[in-house]
Amino acid sequence: MELAKITSKGQVTIPVGIRKELGLKKGDKIVFLHYKGNIIIANSALIALKKAQKAFSTEAKKTGLENEQDVIDMVNEVREELAKKYLKED
Repeated sequence: MELAKITSKGQVTIPVGIRKELGLKKGDKIVFLHYKGNIIIANSALIALKKAQKAFSTEAKKTGLENEQDVIDMVNEVREELAKKYLKED
């Protein structure tokens, strides 16, 4: 268990062990989440990343992307199409 003291301005120093566990560094933002009567502190960047991953996962399934190689193949196809479109000789 880690303890911290609240200053007169409402500021709290997050203990080093907690910062390391959350992967926090200077300038990072944290989020306070209400969960079953408790407040949870989390790294806001990680939460945003997880939300994005979930959204991309749904879209990937819709387009038939199942693994990293499928994504690489799709990117190469798009690059080839763009090259043909913009580099075609008139």
